[in-house]
Amino acid sequence: MVFAPTPLLTVTIDQPNDTPELHLHPGGQGVWQARMVLSHGVEVVLCTALGGEIGQVLKPLLVSEGVDLKVVTRDSGGSGGYVHDRRQGTRQELVDVTGQPLSRHELDELYNLALGEGLRAAVSVLSGPNDPSLVPADLYRRFAADLGANGSRVVVDLCGEHLNAVLDSGVFFLKVSHEELIADGRADDDSAAQIIHAIHELHASGAENVVVSRADKPALALVDGEVFEVLMPRLEAADPRGAGDSMTASVAAVVARGGDVRTAIRTGAAAGALNVTRHGLGTGRLDSITGLVDRVRLEPAGTVPQERTTPDELAQRVAGR
Repeated sequence: MVFAPTPLLTVTIDQPNDTPELHLHPGGQGVWQARMVLSHGVEVVLCTALGGEIGQVLKPLLVSEGVDLKVVTRDSGGSGGYVHDRRQGTRQELVDVTGQPLSRHELDELYNLALGEGLRAAVSVLSGPNDPSLVPADLYRRFAADLGANGSRVVVDLCGEHLNAVLDSGVFFLKVSHEELIADGRADDDSAAQIIHAIHELHASGAENVVVSRADKPALALVDGEVFEVLMPRLEAADPRGAGDSMTASVAAVVARGGDVRTAIRTGAAAGALNVTRHGLGTGRLDSITGLVDRVRLEPAGTVPQERTTPDELAQRVAGR
């Protein structure tokens, strides 16, 4: 199950030759993650809320993705979207429509819908809203608690208050970037020592397994209490966005099929690396991903002295940022 509370309508202007192209797709973190899970041949239930004119356009587009779509129709507000111009080779944002926050009634309906689906799923991916103000963090805390207590493995790629909320309940797998750790006050820079320290704190706070991406540096992962560098060949990027979502989704797909966490992380790293060679977010060929997995290695990161931080000290550190 993928929980995607605020999907987006994405409009992209491209021009690979003399004629401009207009691409219209559903998007947002949860949609991109669901798309990648499907690439692994794993069935996906996508739980979402749609509203307004954008929501009316999004619904058939989401159905065409091949997911089992479960929708709460919004009465009080509309869904969001964006328009990007990529004709010059890089993305230029022309319009960004955030959408309106979900009402209490809509949140209750979506929670009940997604909880029922999540309790039937071996793995539940809780994707973040496209803006933190749209869905309260406490909803994620409740989700992680209720799903985890009933046997579902919870996979997340969150930051800020939403990350703090799910950690309070505990999660099976957490993916986060070093930029997000720095912004949240959990690390001072992207050095291995800082990130490893943050990884141990995240583990102590409630994340069973952790992966931290570091842009062009090797990701760092904690599995079974041991920290590894995730090493793989470099690939030239066509579009750097989407690697993290592809990694998270691939981990969820492998775990849902019964795979072990180390294989899941290697597969996720391969999927993320291949995604940046493409222009579509959350896309990739399974045969290409599988072919690259053997080139991904998990190497022990070495022992970095850890100054253990109490929960009160950590809360004060994060609040002071």
